[in-house]
Amino acid sequence: MHETIELGGLTNAEFFATHAAPGRVGLVGGTALIDRAICRAQRHVTDGAWSWFSHAFFIQGARADGHHWVIESDLDIHRRHVRLGVQENRVSKYHDEELYSTVAILDFGLTPEQTAAIVTEGLNLVADRTRYSLRELLGVMVAIRSETLRGKTNLLSREKSMFCSALVRHLFRAAGVDLAPDLDVKHTAPEDLARSLVPHTTYLLKREIATSKLKAIKRKLNRGFML
Repeated sequence: MHETIELGGLTNAEFFATHAAPGRVGLVGGTALIDRAICRAQRHVTDGAWSWFSHAFFIQGARADGHHWVIESDLDIHRRHVRLGVQENRVSKYHDEELYSTVAILDFGLTPEQTAAIVTEGLNLVADRTRYSLRELLGVMVAIRSETLRGKTNLLSREKSMFCSALVRHLFRAAGVDLAPDLDVKHTAPEDLARSLVPHTTYLLKREIATSKLKAIKRKLNRGFML
């Protein structure tokens, strides 16, 4: 059973403060060009509509600092400091509504033991410096047009490497839960997590991107991408 509870009138910070909890999955839709390219590519999953989601992460829960922390695989670039791969961050990273117009939390009803197994595996990947793979992401964007290809191994797969939604899928498998069993792990897109047949509740907060901004993004994507 899948229930979606759509919310309004909240900031991203208020949304996460209310619905973030250990063992839940976070999905966000970014407004940057790369985020919109990922949303656009997933139209092959959503019957032609752009997906609302471009990134996924696992919520560990609140720590002693009072903040919710997440495990994710991401490209994190701040001036001279660059982190490319599996990492831990505060969920406040996604509080900016201008950068993240859509946010969602998926509650699969994990047990404390399952949550602990996922956190353990996630921290192992952080310690092992598992990389973020743009190459594998490209493999997904090519294969996403075909259900047959998506069930096979990602042709651009690399060892010790995972992009965001593949990481979440991998972590849940470590707890005995497969969110998209018909797909290769490294062919898992954020939209596949949102549409998982595993029973869950989705808390959703979405906002339209300003028309002028969306048109500019679409022009750039149409010039640069044919996916």
